[in-house]
Amino acid sequence: MKNNGRHPSSLRRRQLLLTGLAAALAGLPPVFAHAEQTASRLLPRKTARSVAKPAGGKKIIMLDPGHGGIDSGAIGHGGAEEKHIVLEIANHLRAKLNGLAGYDVRLTRESDHFIPLAQRVEIAHQHGADLFMSIHADGFTDSAAHGASVFALSNRGASSAMARYLSQKENAVDRLGGIKTPTTDDYLKTALFDLVQTDTINNSLILGKHILNHIRPVHTLHSQHTEQAAFAVLKSPSIPSVLVETSFITNPAEERLLGSNAFRDKIASAIAASIVSFYDAQPATRHR
Repeated sequence: MKNNGRHPSSLRRRQLLLTGLAAALAGLPPVFAHAEQTASRLLPRKTARSVAKPAGGKKIIMLDPGHGGIDSGAIGHGGAEEKHIVLEIANHLRAKLNGLAGYDVRLTRESDHFIPLAQRVEIAHQHGADLFMSIHADGFTDSAAHGASVFALSNRGASSAMARYLSQKENAVDRLGGIKTPTTDDYLKTALFDLVQTDTINNSLILGKHILNHIRPVHTLHSQHTEQAAFAVLKSPSIPSVLVETSFITNPAEERLLGSNAFRDKIASAIAASIVSFYDAQPATRHR
């Protein structure tokens, strides 16, 4: 199969960058250390346990159902809450991928509780995730807004007004748990960090293209290409990360769709297929 321009040499370059970053940052505090003390009182104790690695070289897929607990997320006109819908979609997606060889799917939350944004990324790192996907069904001021979207991180500003609006809205949820977001990260002091994260963003954009290609036949797209903005939950320096807006819960027709088990299953099937195609397009990283 084609590899979307991903030559084995680029994969070796990425491994070297990651190795160099680990060495360069030895002794620095964790990238999200600022949230750890506050997060510890908000998270269930089980998130602190040691994490088992899968056998057989499986890809670890970390699914992040957005919002939870005191943070309901967007609320539809009919009263549907985003936090419940996205957890259901994540469970559908986990079941589909775990039914395939080569995947081990884990969730940042499996119940209705609040997790700070930085801690969601930290959980992915604790599990040694190969891919991070935050799942949402967000809202907008105009109830006519509709369709699915995919977002990757941007360090250069938002790619559209909608991307800027949604990133600011999502990044503000930590205030509900009393989390203060810093203006700088210790990792940003290194040029090597920037190289690694640029490579990670490029991989995220490729993943986003696969997701859009698989959602397009089964659901309307709000944007035909992967948007970018400074979503805090996508700021892993080394894990390809995307945020998927499955629909707008503030659109009455899409709120009804999101409440349908058939639609949740359909959108989960499309996303599962996109993850498989993303890895199948990279021969050097296929499952053994």
